[in-house]
Amino acid sequence: MRIALFGTSADPPTAGHQKILRWLSERYDWVAVWAADNPFKSHQTPLEHRATMLRLLITDIDTSTPLSNQTPRQNIALEQDLSSFRTLETLEKAKSRWGDDAEFTLVIGSDLLHQLPRWYHIEDLLQQVQLLIVPRPGYAIDEYSLEAVQNLGGQIAIASLTGIDVSSTAYREHGDTQALTPPIVAYIHQEHLYKCQDATTKSYQFN
Repeated sequence: MRIALFGTSADPPTAGHQKILRWLSERYDWVAVWAADNPFKSHQTPLEHRATMLRLLITDIDTSTPLSNQTPRQNIALEQDLSSFRTLETLEKAKSRWGDDAEFTLVIGSDLLHQLPRWYHIEDLLQQVQLLIVPRPGYAIDEYSLEAVQNLGGQIAIASLTGIDVSSTAYREHGDTQALTPPIVAYIHQEHLYKCQDATTKSYQFN
């Protein structure tokens, strides 16, 4: 069984995340996704809200047309119990669930590639998973970073997919709702999660 492991800050999850999940679902037997606390980032929103938004994003995929225009595969799930500060611990949980015979691929965006050598017990992790790097606009995959990870034992593949030029940061800093899917926008407004959303709402009230 080929399993893609995709942890993301999801602060908030974007249309770019959704495109990646759909792409993965067509290439792996199972896609496990969870909201994660990245120790190299600060987060505006509690983990429980980010996990809920990811669940909404996944549910929305089920009613969307897949990239290949075939029937959507029901093989994407929010596996929030896999979430951990340390990816090695996440992998241990995944092995406990699916067994040692499963083939695990850790999916990360190209923006995280340079961080990998600093991850907890990275050499142990790389001995047990394959890496799939998803190119992100604005974050070129440089040979130096690739070589550094390969020297640690990393087996790296580059996804034949380029993420959409949207980001969670663009929404948090500028209120760019084009980065988000409608269910996520509705949830953010319902829960008043981001300052940019409150500012937008106030501006509408005065106009």
